[in-house]
Amino acid sequence: MNTQFRKGVIEMCVLALISRQDMYGYEIVQNIASYTDINEGTVYPILRRLTKEEYVVTYLKESTIGPARKYYHITERGQGYLGSLKEDWKAFSMMVNDILNGEHEEKGRAE
Repeated sequence: MNTQFRKGVIEMCVLALISRQDMYGYEIVQNIASYTDINEGTVYPILRRLTKEEYVVTYLKESTIGPARKYYHITERGQGYLGSLKEDWKAFSMMVNDILNGEHEEKGRAE
C-alpha cells in the first residue's frame, strides 16, 4: 500500500482501536499489523502526537510478564476528533469510489 496514503489513515486506525479499549503501544502495532505491514516506528510518533494534542492520555499498568506498560486511553476530545476523522473518511472514500466507478463523469453530464 502507498506509504503516504497509509500514514494519513493510520492515525484514525490508532484512535479507533484505543476507543474500543485501552491498549499499550506494542498491542496497537500488532493489531494494525494483522491487516497491513507496519512497524513501531510508524505508530509511536503518532501516539506521542496524539498525547501531546490531548486526544489520548497515558497511564502505567503493571504486567505479570515484565515491566509496567504504558497504556493509552482516548479522551473526550479524542472521541470528538475520531468522529470528525470518520466523517471526513466517509466523504473522501465516497468521492474516490465515485470517481473510480465513473460516477463523477455521469454527475457532470447530468448537470
